[in-house]
Amino acid sequence: MNWITKFIKPKIKSLFKKKSSDTKEALWKTCECKNLIYKDDLFKNLSVCPTCGFHHKLSSDDRFKIFFDNKIYELIKTPVPKDDPLKWSDTKKYADRLKIAREKTNQSDAILIAEGKLNNILVTVGAQNFDFIGGSVGAASGEAFIHGAQNAIDKKTPYIFFSCSGGQRLMESAVALAQMSRTVLAVNELKKNNLPYVVVMTNPTAGGVTGSFASLGDILIAEPKATVAFAGRRVIENTVKEQLPEDFQMSEFVKEHGGLDMVIERKYLRSTISTLLTILLKKKEVKPISQTDNVTNIQEALPKTSKAV
Repeated sequence: MNWITKFIKPKIKSLFKKKSSDTKEALWKTCECKNLIYKDDLFKNLSVCPTCGFHHKLSSDDRFKIFFDNKIYELIKTPVPKDDPLKWSDTKKYADRLKIAREKTNQSDAILIAEGKLNNILVTVGAQNFDFIGGSVGAASGEAFIHGAQNAIDKKTPYIFFSCSGGQRLMESAVALAQMSRTVLAVNELKKNNLPYVVVMTNPTAGGVTGSFASLGDILIAEPKATVAFAGRRVIENTVKEQLPEDFQMSEFVKEHGGLDMVIERKYLRSTISTLLTILLKKKEVKPISQTDNVTNIQEALPKTSKAV
């Protein structure tokens, strides 16, 4: 085999393959219904497929843009613990995975917190980005959630959280598991201060996130056909030795069996949540703002798992 066959031809093929893949990724998105959708058109429709109604995942930033009045919001700076506390390595070093995820999402970790107005009501909002290592919760995400709750208490605002995660982060092991109890204690502080806590479960919400802060909202909402689960479907089937229904762990199934208060399409989330907040806050309801018209210290109560830097 000469050097042209061994080195040059594979290099040329990889260049063409990469260019084609990047162009397609930049302009188009394939839906669950197998239709190819122009990305700009999809985002104009709130990232909901116009053909089948499938709700595509959103980044934290995109979630904020479609939720706040006039797309106006301020990101809240949150503590950033030391990376890779366990020096984890499998097929890749955890430090390398973090670097890749940060470059891909332009986020320091899976959760972002923002403050802005929803129908003229000042709110604190958190959102998970599934593109950041599956939206998994480690020390940094736990600190971000807690800091969001602290901001809500300090500013006396409702706390709204959009969950989208596979659960706790494997690469942080017990440090990640500790965030389950820490975030639950943060929610408890919100309740002590009589502040509304509304959770919107998006696809998917699973594992330790479902098993902790995502299931403790005063109001539990989910988007249509979102997976809402703790253990995986196959694990449960192998445990109970029975065939489960096709829609098992879908948001509609979970609501029917008492696990959710309501299932709401993305285009109605702003109006639904703002109405709920006017009731919970006992405010006089005002005319909804259209997007087209354009937008107590918790840390002392929590156990420490890592030192912020």
